[in-house]
Amino acid sequence: MDLGIKGRKALVCAASKGLGRGCAEALAAEGVDLVINARGEEALNDTAEAIKQRFGVNVISIAADITIEDGQKAVLAAAGKVDILVTNAGGPPPGNWRDWQREDFIAAMDANALAPIALMTALVPSMCDAGWGRVVNITSVAVKSPIAVLGLSNTARTALTGYVAGLSRDVAGKGVVINNLLPGFHATDRIAALDGLEAQTTNSSITEVRERRMASIPAGRYGKAAEFGRACAFLCSEHVGFIIGQNLLLDGGSFSGTL
Repeated sequence: MDLGIKGRKALVCAASKGLGRGCAEALAAEGVDLVINARGEEALNDTAEAIKQRFGVNVISIAADITIEDGQKAVLAAAGKVDILVTNAGGPPPGNWRDWQREDFIAAMDANALAPIALMTALVPSMCDAGWGRVVNITSVAVKSPIAVLGLSNTARTALTGYVAGLSRDVAGKGVVINNLLPGFHATDRIAALDGLEAQTTNSSITEVRERRMASIPAGRYGKAAEFGRACAFLCSEHVGFIIGQNLLLDGGSFSGTL
């Protein structure tokens, strides 16, 4: 299927590896020029060069912390007007609700709610003026199925979901489509870290933890960054003008619900 976005320009956050890189590569495969961001400059530049060589699109890399105001300003200045925005940031650390303090919640909100809101506030108006735009926010399956040790993430990502529910409907008539992607367990560094924590707390091996997790997923495996990226690219396509403010689960069937 031709997604109809060749020649468009996208800003993809946290794109040096994992799900963000999967999204960047999927968009590049459709002929989309990229501005990609992450904190680690070396890994980011390596990713930018690999994408340019593989797909032949223009790629600008901006190493900055997208969760703070200065980082957002640097990325926005480099990006200029874009047609597509993919927001993404690493999740807060796992823990126990007894230990979390106000500053922990503020940090989580800054990274996983207020940062994407700031980017949308900056970039969506020009999309509205142009009569076309796509925004995909990478949130978490925890929005629909809370994970106790990820309470900080549960809180911040649910806040973003509520904001998007209103904004997406306000701008839909102007040709701007905003949706959220909710990843479950994918083969990324984030999940590797969670597997390691689980192994420590249960006195298990990493292999045992992964086997247990995979057994709990109806698809029987972890997701792949590349397939996640293709779902993102579809939500950025010409074909989604009637898909507004939705939360698409990519969890291998783990969430057990009729609706």
